[in-house]
Amino acid sequence: MDLLALITAKYNYWLYIILMMIGLYAMISKNNLIKKLVGMNIFQTAIILFYVSIGFKHEGTIPIIKETSGHGAHHAAIQAAHYINPLPHVLMLTAIVVSVATFGVAMALCVRIYQRYQTLEEDELRMRLSEK
Repeated sequence: MDLLALITAKYNYWLYIILMMIGLYAMISKNNLIKKLVGMNIFQTAIILFYVSIGFKHEGTIPIIKETSGHGAHHAAIQAAHYINPLPHVLMLTAIVVSVATFGVAMALCVRIYQRYQTLEEDELRMRLSEK
């Protein structure tokens, strides 16, 4: 019963591992460039979800300090343990933007590859490039 309790207590980590393995499998095993890109996108999404979840703090609050000056300010001691660190969330917003931009550029490259070689299969592309 301890193993089941451990698995259910850390279910989000198991979800990230499963998503990462699906993405890694798609990037390594598939020959189609679009499938590889989708696998890369799944892998990136799993990493972003992981970092957002480790930035979460149960019963934490946003890091806005009220009443820092004026009457009664000396009574309110700031306790950093009660606040959520916003840095992982901000960095993951940046990672999402980079992920979308990377995916868009890669899809544009796939369109150009298809227009030139009439295929997106990696094996066929290697054969056609080695012939030249």
